[in-house]
Amino acid sequence: MKLLLAGGGTGGHLFPAVALAQKLLASDAEAQVLFVGTKRGIEARVLPELGLPLETVNIRGLVGQGVWGKLRLVPQLANSIRQASRILDRFKPDVVLGVGGYASGPALLAARLKGIPCVIHEQNAWPGLTNRLLARWAERVCLSFSEADRAFNRGRTILTGNPLRNGMEDCPPLPSNELTLLVFGGSRGARAINRAMVGALPHLEEFRGRLRIQHQTGAADLQETQEGYSQAGWDDAEVVPFINDMAAAYAKAHLVICRAGATTLAELTVCGRPSILIPYPFAAADHQTANARMLSSKGAGLMLPQSEMTSDCLARMVSDLLQDRSRLNSMAGVARSLAKRGAAELILDECRRLAEAAQR
Repeated sequence: MKLLLAGGGTGGHLFPAVALAQKLLASDAEAQVLFVGTKRGIEARVLPELGLPLETVNIRGLVGQGVWGKLRLVPQLANSIRQASRILDRFKPDVVLGVGGYASGPALLAARLKGIPCVIHEQNAWPGLTNRLLARWAERVCLSFSEADRAFNRGRTILTGNPLRNGMEDCPPLPSNELTLLVFGGSRGARAINRAMVGALPHLEEFRGRLRIQHQTGAADLQETQEGYSQAGWDDAEVVPFINDMAAAYAKAHLVICRAGATTLAELTVCGRPSILIPYPFAAADHQTANARMLSSKGAGLMLPQSEMTSDCLARMVSDLLQDRSRLNSMAGVARSLAKRGAAELILDECRRLAEAAQR
């Protein structure tokens, strides 16, 4: 099967697509994959490092644009569809899979015009604008959360879960050794979380020397955050711009402080890790709050709105959880019970069925 994966921009959109590509290539020696994204998205950096092919189109998002801004994007959208059409002509995919993000739209529209089967994967509990608009032309919409079903034509949806990067489904139970706190704000980091965590360090003095902290800051906040840890006396903390092996990071963690993107929640559940979820308040349709509310209502994590987050409050939540191993174990068990495994194979099976039907 020749599969074109369209979208990206953030790790939440890209990493499920990477998981699908890796699964397909590992299971079928004759399979081919191609990613379509933009030069500004995370895909432009990550995919070459992984040895996965990428072509780009020139497109920006509609969200946050005023009327005139949207009108100015019309010629760019038309041009990006032409760019995507040329990519399709060269690659000749059997199926086009949109994973959300700006580049997903032009590729799916071009595929629809050419009669190529289209599949959408929606990662969030409330779908993004691109997927809501394009779902009417897709043969199948694969959902990570059943709650997203209300936004689509239910006859075309299937609950698959969220494909995860290699190693995630092999995550062990909570470690019994040194306490470890994992902190990250998405692939680009989150300044609000970075600063709140640095501010929380003086309130966590009782844990210094017996708590290991691994903190992904994003490139922009690396120096400021490193200096904050150093000034607070936490020189042994691992403060880095990006964590390449997230499966290993989850495996060591007893508690995770993070945003509430869909891919992050899928990773938390399949790894069985308790969490403090701080939804990004400006996400489209506030979908991260919907994601976090879903997980916290089950007892797998705690939701802390960014508007209510202070360093003192964050430190108190961390301290309470780290001092209560039985509660951590209970949250971990609930999280793991919510996991949907085998998502990549389910989605690829749908793609194969559509490709075979189109060839008849």
